[in-house]
Amino acid sequence: MAKRCLPVNGATGRADLTDQKGCTHAMAKGERKRAYRGRAGRMQGGRGSGKAAGGNVRLWGRHAVEAALKNPDRVHRKLWATREGVASLDGELPQDFTVEYADGHDLARLVAGDAPHQGLVLECEPLADQFLKDVIDGTGRPVVVLDQVTDPHNVGAILRSAAAFDAAAIVTQDRHAPPESGVIAKSASGALETVPWVRVVNLARALEELAEHDFWRIGLAGDAEMNLAEALPAGPVALVLGAEGAGMRANIVSHCDAVASLPISEAIESLNVSNAAAISLYAIATR
Repeated sequence: MAKRCLPVNGATGRADLTDQKGCTHAMAKGERKRAYRGRAGRMQGGRGSGKAAGGNVRLWGRHAVEAALKNPDRVHRKLWATREGVASLDGELPQDFTVEYADGHDLARLVAGDAPHQGLVLECEPLADQFLKDVIDGTGRPVVVLDQVTDPHNVGAILRSAAAFDAAAIVTQDRHAPPESGVIAKSASGALETVPWVRVVNLARALEELAEHDFWRIGLAGDAEMNLAEALPAGPVALVLGAEGAGMRANIVSHCDAVASLPISEAIESLNVSNAAAISLYAIATR
């Protein structure tokens, strides 16, 4: 059975080669070396930053790239890939979508450090801004609020948990939070494309807006006397998590309706913020 066509957007340029499956690609394998004398050729023997030019975002890894290709709200610019990487996608690329084939070591020069690209690197435009009122109106699903959580691996992992437990959105400050990136997308395993990410100027004001929509705001803190199970209401929850080490800022704590802890063993001081988010979202889903 033939694969269905992936709904990619924004592919530009004219392709040179059509294979036996009717899919059109950028160039034949023998032409790859000449093409990579540009961006990749300038980094011979080195590693790339994983950053795209012109305000675009570069994503890598099968789950991240496949989810971005399937996202109708994502504008795609260019795909670098191995033939094995393209074959692993769940669906066929459209005939007018440009693919630049490369070996794995060439692709490694386009991503951050030793990131596992799995034969796929996609350059695309950042996702459009999301607004809090648009993602919380009429929904009782939880919202995850991150107060200065800056590690992109943690933000990506929290997005993945938010998708797994059907959260309505994550909310961060537009400053003191990592930008959309390949590291976040890889850690999120596709959830960057499915969970709305709302960036706000004032996190305290966002918490006030959540309260206006009947969300019970619960901040997590290791030294809180109340545990999370005791703090959970029957209605919608806004789960607030602070940065590892520093925790929530005082102004953010003052905008929470309750501050709760997770009942962990004394053998360990604390949990990673992404682990705490996953456990808390599970608790909310199963209350």
